[in-house]
Amino acid sequence: MSRLWYGKKGRKHQPVNHKYALITTREDINSKQATNIKTDLEPEAFRPNLSDPSELLQPEQIEKLTKSLPPRTIGYPWTLVYSTAKHGMSLKTLYRTMLGLDTPVLLVIKDSDGQVFGALASEPFKVSDGFYGTGETFMFTFSPDFEVFKWTGDNMFFIKGDMDSLAFGGGGGEFALWLDGDLYHGRSHSCKTFGNHTLSKREDFIIQDIEIWGFE
Repeated sequence: MSRLWYGKKGRKHQPVNHKYALITTREDINSKQATNIKTDLEPEAFRPNLSDPSELLQPEQIEKLTKSLPPRTIGYPWTLVYSTAKHGMSLKTLYRTMLGLDTPVLLVIKDSDGQVFGALASEPFKVSDGFYGTGETFMFTFSPDFEVFKWTGDNMFFIKGDMDSLAFGGGGGEFALWLDGDLYHGRSHSCKTFGNHTLSKREDFIIQDIEIWGFE
């Protein structure tokens, strides 16, 4: 029921129904268009340019890894620094290809079970007396689903290299990832540095292929 109200001089007034119109400004339109463009382009931002086609990673796997990389690598093309297909299965050769590099490196392994996993190292691989690297280092696996294992802060056992092996992580006497000097045998175990589970299907695995990518 509508109520009447009385103004000055006792005149009756009907209630006023207010109607509002939504005004769209040019700024609103431009803002919406910019949002749509950004949404459309977002997937492209995670598809870096590769110097060579990857034999181990699918495009969607590359996109997932790119989203987890340190900010200082974003926008740089991926450069294939080492691959067993090109350079052979030798840790000594691997170290030689790292000389002169000043970039994080992405180690990608495919084992004889067809599983893909690896590590992002904060700096190139080298022979060292002890562990080196920073908390940018992480482990990853696509076995069976994509998972990334970042530094837990528990210790600083990031990377250790000698002429006979290359290892990542530590604590409790186990490595997150260990490769032998012939790049033939490997081992993965849970460790405190990254809080990871076994990256491969089995703790001991046979390496089929390796790729190492730099960002420059």
